[in-house]
Amino acid sequence: MTSVPRFRTVSRSAIYVDVADQIRDAILNRSLSSGERLPPERELAQQFGVSRATVREALRHLQAQGLLASRGRTSPMQAASPDAAVDRFCEALTHVVQLRSVSLPDLIELRVALETAAMTRSAAAPVAAHLDEARAAIEEMEREDISPTDFYDVDIAFHAALVAASGNQALSLVMVAVKDSIRLHLEEALRARSFAAIRPRVAEEHRALLRAIERGNAKSAATLLRAHLSEFYGT
Repeated sequence: MTSVPRFRTVSRSAIYVDVADQIRDAILNRSLSSGERLPPERELAQQFGVSRATVREALRHLQAQGLLASRGRTSPMQAASPDAAVDRFCEALTHVVQLRSVSLPDLIELRVALETAAMTRSAAAPVAAHLDEARAAIEEMEREDISPTDFYDVDIAFHAALVAASGNQALSLVMVAVKDSIRLHLEEALRARSFAAIRPRVAEEHRALLRAIERGNAKSAATLLRAHLSEFYGT
């Protein structure tokens, strides 16, 4: 386990921000590893040369950003896992999309651009394990007793697997965030149609996408993807 870094005293202007900045830097440069506990508030206040109230405000600030987590009211804060930060990133993007009233066609265009870029890489040199995940997702979609909610989760899992098969972590991260922004539109699309009728067709379109990737035909996969998303969402 790495040792907790020593922090320097801060100036009196925007004190809690300076405290938060130092702790944030320690988390991002891995001086504080995921799950590692910070010292108690009293000790932090002494290191920074500020009040415990200032330290508490800084910790709340970082917790709101998904960089710190607490296991209880009296437990010391600890550096959050990367997954927690990703969850906050997804929430933030979803809120911005809703506040800015980003249209469904714009979201579809973003997904097409994102997934096409990923599939170009996947078709050339796929990460085989993620293609296996895509196959498993299709098999799950084909279950006659699958619920609409589970269908949504598996649908996203399939597309996320194809993106992950590119081996590009940045594309995968953005895909995770975009999926939540489009979820409400997917739920509306499912309500507006017969789920029993749409389920096998979507599964077959997914199989066609996967076949194109397996054959190394990125151009065909991109064409199929655009048709698949545009027709399903009615854009």
